[in-house]
Amino acid sequence: MSATITAFERSPDGGKGLARDMPVRWALEEVGQPYNVRLLSFKALKEPAHLALHPFGQIPTYEEGELAMFESGAIVFHIAERHAGLLPDDANARAHAIMWMFAALNTVEPPIFNLTLTKVLEREEPWYEQRLRVLENNIRNRLGALSGRLGDANWLDGEFSAGDLLMVTVLRRLKGSGMLDEYPNLSAYVARGEARPAYKHAFDAQLAVFTATSAG
Repeated sequence: MSATITAFERSPDGGKGLARDMPVRWALEEVGQPYNVRLLSFKALKEPAHLALHPFGQIPTYEEGELAMFESGAIVFHIAERHAGLLPDDANARAHAIMWMFAALNTVEPPIFNLTLTKVLEREEPWYEQRLRVLENNIRNRLGALSGRLGDANWLDGEFSAGDLLMVTVLRRLKGSGMLDEYPNLSAYVARGEARPAYKHAFDAQLAVFTATSAG
């Protein structure tokens, strides 16, 4: 039975692959699993049928048989556990891959996401410039540490894993800010992730939704 995920009917990211269904699509493509997509309007996100799947009224959700899940990181972890290709067989290497999954979502992403929100919601506030500097410094601290750890390696810990999938997804949010360009090895790391066939398939599928709804 193919899994069904939910995604925006009209993504606010303009088809740039930043919506939260992207890492789930990418994970399913990496492990070669077919999936269906149920597109939702913003209104539908707050209706009882969807809230029964996702109490916070967001995307994505994941349904497979009797299993229903929300939270993109948890869904990627579930996919990686059930299908070969995203978690190593060696126990220690597997633990490291899971560690990087948590690092991407809990350590690296929060200041990046807060920067995006600040630029959208606080631009007219008197504290805007100071807030911006604080967030950018926090991000650079994270990027500097990550850059040092990655070094000249292709991936964070040996072979490509779910940890890299989520880390690349998070770092892509900085594209256009100029900050990622300050760390050439991280820019190259993101480019390697984007060059993977599974990523391209997932990106094209998400972009096709936005293109179709825009044309309509």
